[in-house]
Amino acid sequence: MKSFFLLIPAIIFSFSLFAQGQKHVVFLKNKDNNPYTLSNPSAFLTQQSLDRRTKSNISLDMKDLPVTPSYISQIAGTGADVVYSLKWFNAVVVSTNSPTVLAAIAALPFVDYIDQVLTDQPQNQGRVSGIKSTESIPPYTLMKAGPHAQVKSANILNYGQAYNQVHMISVDALHNLGFTGQGMMIAVLDAGFYHVDLISAFDSLWNNNRILGTRDFNLPGNNVFGDNMHTHGTSVLSTMGANLPGEMVGTAPHASYWLLRTEVGEYEALVEEYNWAGGAEFADSLGVDVINSSLGYTTFDNPSFNHTYADMNGNTAPSTRAGDLAASRGILVVNSALNEGGSPWQYIGAPADGDSVFSIGAVNSSGFYASFSSTGPTSDGRTKPDVTAQGQGATVVSGWGSVGQGSGTSFSSPIVAGALACLWQSTPAFSAEQIRNAVRSTASKATAPDSLYGWGIPNMLSAMTFLSTGVSEPIAQSQFTLFPMPFSTAPRLQNNLQVSASVNVEILSITGQTVGTKSFYFPGNTAMNLSEFNGLPSGIYFLRIYTGTSAQVIRAVKI
Repeated sequence: MKSFFLLIPAIIFSFSLFAQGQKHVVFLKNKDNNPYTLSNPSAFLTQQSLDRRTKSNISLDMKDLPVTPSYISQIAGTGADVVYSLKWFNAVVVSTNSPTVLAAIAALPFVDYIDQVLTDQPQNQGRVSGIKSTESIPPYTLMKAGPHAQVKSANILNYGQAYNQVHMISVDALHNLGFTGQGMMIAVLDAGFYHVDLISAFDSLWNNNRILGTRDFNLPGNNVFGDNMHTHGTSVLSTMGANLPGEMVGTAPHASYWLLRTEVGEYEALVEEYNWAGGAEFADSLGVDVINSSLGYTTFDNPSFNHTYADMNGNTAPSTRAGDLAASRGILVVNSALNEGGSPWQYIGAPADGDSVFSIGAVNSSGFYASFSSTGPTSDGRTKPDVTAQGQGATVVSGWGSVGQGSGTSFSSPIVAGALACLWQSTPAFSAEQIRNAVRSTASKATAPDSLYGWGIPNMLSAMTFLSTGVSEPIAQSQFTLFPMPFSTAPRLQNNLQVSASVNVEILSITGQTVGTKSFYFPGNTAMNLSEFNGLPSGIYFLRIYTGTSAQVIRAVKI
């Protein structure tokens, strides 16, 4: 077990373990008498967090200020155990079974109101909280894996069993261009990460210091890798970070990860939505780029906490509000749509209903809708899910280290989240919102999104091309090809059709800057030298080719 340290305001966490009991959220009236100020944000946000805001022109506001420390101290002075504070909600989560203590908290002049979010004895012991399933398709079932998939020799990574789920969304193309998640930070919000510190699939993450740290929002200070932890987060992490060449490689094997436990496996209670909000706030303060949450909330063991479908309007559930707030801070928030397809609920849950939360449905290995995947629309009529990826028969690593298959949107979500990290690595100048829009605009059902697939199955290479060139897709039958590929001297551009055309060619860098142009009359079935590449350094480029009737984009790699 490794230890981690981070300099953050001590008010965020109470690092002592305490007995589980009733939990309450204490909402406060203001942030008066606060020693933290918006003029000195480095006192409560890391430089990475500030840099992310700067890149996206996001201003700080009062929600970014921590809860007033003296308020937390006075609440603790009543005898309640302070679990954590929530600056976005201006609230404090406490644990106490004492009506006298609650009355003392309520009497404090800065307290607005108190909500109970966990009773003494949850009624559904053993339920996997937040990880929704249907009766016939559990969210987390491991089956013995079949023979390793054949991996195309062009790929620089040997994905083994995971090839199909990686190739389906074309993230292998980004990997081949060198974008494997390096330098990107992903926070994983889940129910525990059983034995991630011992399983060989994660050795490369540990050996390269890519597991950045952990937090447990249910029991602060707890070991999220312990024997009493759930295995769900282990398998979720594997779809992104596993690196077992020939057996399984994830969609972001070289990204860095924070592992945050916000779920409790024994029950389903409203407090877990506030845990989720705490995890999202913490991820924001660290400067993470992407949050993956394979979790969701609809009904609870205590029916008085239940959501209704009407609540799935993007503005009601605590986790949804927190998800949108995280996105407003420049984070790509990725969440599973849930596994309620065919159930009485049927629809997505919170926080997947958030308008800025990128919700992920599931398809099978052939790209067809998986019957367990939750559907849209939201109750206010918005299309959900956003996109879909393989979630039925997905390749995962179990909590015991074996490679197998699991089914659920719990896995399609991180498959996409890891791919988004690689996409963002390839186009770092763009914002999280621009990344989301590019993925939707280039997905398989972009012209006709629906309530099963959303905008469809993503194509990460097409999204990268769109961000760099503004052209969403090459024409179906390519009029022009470039050869050889890759090249070191001037390549040749071939007109494959009999049709002659006046052609304008722009050479774009991977960031979308025009670095060369050429205009000429191009006879059919001929090739032209592009000597404009001779003065350019090695790297990845795009050719944007215009004729009078069409536009085409070709990727060019100079070595």
